[in-house]
Amino acid sequence: MASNSKTRSSSPSAAVFKPGTLVEVSSDDDGFRGSWFTGQIVRRLVGDKFTVEYDNLMADEDGTKRLKESIRLRQLRPIPPKEFTREFKFGDEVDAYHNDGWWEGHVTGVLEDGRKTVYFRVSREQLEFSDEELRLHREWVDGGWIPPFPQQDDSEIKKKVRVKAAETVTGDNAGFKFKEGELVEVCSDEDGFKGAWFSATVVEPKGEGKFVIEYESLLDDDSKLLREEISLLQIRPCPPKTDDVDQFKFLDEVDAYYNDGWWVGVVSKVLGDSKYIVYFRNSNEELEFEHSQLRLHQDWVDNKWLMASKALKF
Repeated sequence: MASNSKTRSSSPSAAVFKPGTLVEVSSDDDGFRGSWFTGQIVRRLVGDKFTVEYDNLMADEDGTKRLKESIRLRQLRPIPPKEFTREFKFGDEVDAYHNDGWWEGHVTGVLEDGRKTVYFRVSREQLEFSDEELRLHREWVDGGWIPPFPQQDDSEIKKKVRVKAAETVTGDNAGFKFKEGELVEVCSDEDGFKGAWFSATVVEPKGEGKFVIEYESLLDDDSKLLREEISLLQIRPCPPKTDDVDQFKFLDEVDAYYNDGWWVGVVSKVLGDSKYIVYFRNSNEELEFEHSQLRLHQDWVDNKWLMASKALKF
């Protein structure tokens, strides 16, 4: 994580969690990873710690005394606003209400009665749920929900992300900097290109979080390598090589090389002869790929590479 003159305990995020605030709490304990349990802030402790009393977790076998724990700020988030029940589809990343908490998983099937099967990567279980027991998975980032709720104006959230990104490049404690001649990957928000990363070279840093880049494979109208000015939010270093994978597994999050770029998807079927079917959520398509055309998906978060399941977790 990039250095910052402010500690997390003095950040505006900490001020959100006052005594009496209803929250959700995550855990790194074995058997509870990827889950969120509701509770209430009892008091703030020294540094970035808080005492929380759970709503449904009990401290005794009789179930008469609610469990209280000391929790770090990174394990806390507000209670998400309620939204109307939606129709979930294959591949959706969801939270499923199970055993008194919300557990992160993926929709893997739709049954005849409308119930959904959800696969939980951590426990390697697949269970059935009604739509009322599911919610779209979101992350609490810089004081806002990603993706934002329909009733939210996400302009302020995007503004905060832009400011944070600019600080990474221009602040007193400068973080990661992209230099002239550096190999990078670039994404696009244009329709038809969302979820794709293209190899490029930094031609010139322009300041204020802007860069001129030249693509490795994309051509302009004159059949020359395309050059564009892009923002810091669209650029990242080339991902490091991960450990060699003998075989990708069902629901592995991967990048698939297609049309000169790496496209983010999920393995929806494992075929024979080192071939796979990959589902792309943004386009709602399934395509077949060779093993050599896939790589494990990684996310560039706070100037660090994280595997997909760990991305955006504080």
